[in-house]
Amino acid sequence: MKKAAVDENRSKDGSWLLGLAVLSALIFIVMPLCFDIFRLNLVGKYLTYAFVAVGLVLCWGQGGILSLGQGVFFGLGGYCMAMFLKLEASDPKSTAIQSTPGIPDFMDWNQLTKLPWFWQPFHSLTFTLIAVVLVPSLFAFIIGVAMFKRRVGGVYFAIITQAVAAILTILIVGRQGLTGGINGITDLKTLHGWDIRTNGAKYVLYFINAGLLVASLLVSKYITSSKLGRLLLAMRDKEERVRFSGYDVSNFKVFIFCMAAGISALGGAMFTLQVGFMSPSFVGIVPSVEMVIFTAVGGRMSLLGAVYGTLLVNFGKTYFSESYPALWLLLMGGLFISVVMFFPNGLAGLYDQHLKKRVAAAGARFRAGRAAGLKTAPAGEPPGMEKTAATLPGGIPGKRTKGPKQPLETRP
Repeated sequence: MKKAAVDENRSKDGSWLLGLAVLSALIFIVMPLCFDIFRLNLVGKYLTYAFVAVGLVLCWGQGGILSLGQGVFFGLGGYCMAMFLKLEASDPKSTAIQSTPGIPDFMDWNQLTKLPWFWQPFHSLTFTLIAVVLVPSLFAFIIGVAMFKRRVGGVYFAIITQAVAAILTILIVGRQGLTGGINGITDLKTLHGWDIRTNGAKYVLYFINAGLLVASLLVSKYITSSKLGRLLLAMRDKEERVRFSGYDVSNFKVFIFCMAAGISALGGAMFTLQVGFMSPSFVGIVPSVEMVIFTAVGGRMSLLGAVYGTLLVNFGKTYFSESYPALWLLLMGGLFISVVMFFPNGLAGLYDQHLKKRVAAAGARFRAGRAAGLKTAPAGEPPGMEKTAATLPGGIPGKRTKGPKQPLETRP
């Protein structure tokens, strides 16, 4: 039984790696060859949302923690990167016409005369790269400890995360002199002197973004395949039983919630680099709910399905808005309803129900054909010689011997 379980796990891992190879070929080879730089940059933007969907598979699909505020972590990662880029674009020479040179333009418009203290560390790229992951993860840690230690979960946790997203949006918009307000942080030009607006830079950033996404998928797969992943599934289905077994459920929830926040923040940082701005419109309730929809369409239990779901929904939004500008919202609503009605487990469920058996059958036929091809006579066998069975008097079969194709003579 144990050996059978090990073989089954190896088979699943092999299928997942094959699926990852197909996805990698799609985003690294097919799309760059098929799309021009404008469309490829759009795909890169869609892939930044896939980071959030992958994080939601971990905390919602595996751990049963539905967060309706993942846009908060996506936005925090994006704002950390935008602060560094904005400071680099606001050097004294470029801002010489301002009342106070050397500070971002929106601060000068709001009559600030010096850079706020929490902006100062973002002059360093090293600090910025650390802050991109650390700041959202720390914020998620505070929320997680406050909620999970008090056993707040389910729909109550979802509502609280939604409220956090609304509060942070209001805070960003209201503090215009510190955050850029409703317009966000715009006019981002260079990264350490490298112009991120050129076509060559957009290609490079696209591949960096795709590479980070694949790395996030591998790390997430390692988590779900480990003992921690099995504990998360057990907590999702029977939380009290896991608690009575001696595990501190709240610690596991805090960890996976912080992990999902860090992955989402990576997507936000790459979004800022590829699109060239960050605004509160990516922090609030609406984008957070959309990100949950991406995960649901792909399949909340499937890491690869979450990426495909993100691409499908965003390609649908782009196509419908360009082709049917007056009806695209209705068409998108119809797409969501159709998925819920006909594919409740998302694209991953569609694959499991219809395609997985065919792929397995095709693989079995291939292996059977290969095995049949190997059943040939050994190399160097003299022609006309094959294994035959000698027959003893009375029709009793004897030992198998090698001889000519004609029947052997029996004893008189």
